[in-house]
Amino acid sequence: MRLVASYLSVMWGGLRRLFRGPDYPPVTVRLPWRRLDVLAPGAAGLALVGVTVATAQYLIDSRSLPALTAVVIAVLSVLPLPFLLRRPLWAWRIMFLGQLFGTFNRQHDEVWPWSPLQVVVILLVLLVVGARVDRAVLGWMALLTLIPVWIFVGPNNVGGITVLFVVVALVAEVVGRIMRSRSTLSARLAEQSEVSELEKARRTVLEERTRIAREMHDVVAHHMSMIAVQAETAPYRLPDLPEPARAEFTSMATAARQALTDMRRLLGVLRSEDGEPLVAPQPGIDDIPELVTAARRAGVRADLDVSGGEPPPEAVGLAAYRIVQEALANASRHAPGAAVRVEIRPWTADLSVRVHNGPPAAEPAGSAGAGHGIAGMRERVSLLGGELVAGPAPDGGFAVAARLPYAPPPEPDAGGSGG
Repeated sequence: MRLVASYLSVMWGGLRRLFRGPDYPPVTVRLPWRRLDVLAPGAAGLALVGVTVATAQYLIDSRSLPALTAVVIAVLSVLPLPFLLRRPLWAWRIMFLGQLFGTFNRQHDEVWPWSPLQVVVILLVLLVVGARVDRAVLGWMALLTLIPVWIFVGPNNVGGITVLFVVVALVAEVVGRIMRSRSTLSARLAEQSEVSELEKARRTVLEERTRIAREMHDVVAHHMSMIAVQAETAPYRLPDLPEPARAEFTSMATAARQALTDMRRLLGVLRSEDGEPLVAPQPGIDDIPELVTAARRAGVRADLDVSGGEPPPEAVGLAAYRIVQEALANASRHAPGAAVRVEIRPWTADLSVRVHNGPPAAEPAGSAGAGHGIAGMRERVSLLGGELVAGPAPDGGFAVAARLPYAPPPEPDAGGSGG
């Protein structure tokens, strides 16, 4: 009993929606040529006017109808067509109204009590709209469309015409099911692709962070080694040190050595199983000219402008080198043939790095990518507490500008300032 009640509720909901809505969302059709998108509405409107006039004339000639009545029936016959894609339920409602009025003053020897245009429109609306609506609405639509057939079509032809309408409705159901399945599949694929892209971006950022941490290990390890050596040799270089000072230098050396050991353990965690140990010294700002020269040998029209000044800390120089390296790689990949200018400006408290490439002289060979290189730059700059701006330039090229402070930003006072 509950199953029957549920079935009746679904059918009643389909009937209500058929006549009261809400209608189904519109469908936008993109033509392959932009000029056709502009010309198609006007051409379609002229075609509808011409078909309406021809249908009215047919009704006047074949049924001896008054001109006004023939025009009204002709308009009702054509009017569903503009609603097919944007308001499918309204297209069927207008078609059904025209189907009822289209039999006015019909001839008894007519197999179809409607004009040839109305026959085509009825079948087209039943097929196109039926493919978009759900099954309950389609059932009522097919049944109500058949009622005028059973009333006005002669007994010799009603059976065949009924079969034709039922076949069209079944085809609409199958086409609609295929369309909905493809739409659902496309939505799931798009969602999965978006998730995969997000996961790829997260993985790239994590890999870049690991790479930065491994590079920074060598920089920090160098400083810690110097601290340990200086703390160990200080008592020998200063023989008159009191015993408490000697003990403090020994404690500093022991702490530095322990920190180095802990850092090596941390590096072992960060390094992948097949990763090679970093034995070469990390590049710095002094290696950027060689980097630009290598880019020139690879065909990049690169120009370097470096201002004089105090050398920055090793971590800042390493970050500047990697930023220039990634920017040059992006320029060669996405702007082939473009001129690239690299500017390095050491200031009193920070280092300014700017890489600008002009518009590409040729089409890039590959895709534009997802911008993970920019994400890696941001990670490096953020680690130092600096700022990075990357985006299109006014001349149609692309610019990357970074400010790398020499000292980390001061930490906010958690307890607030007292007074």
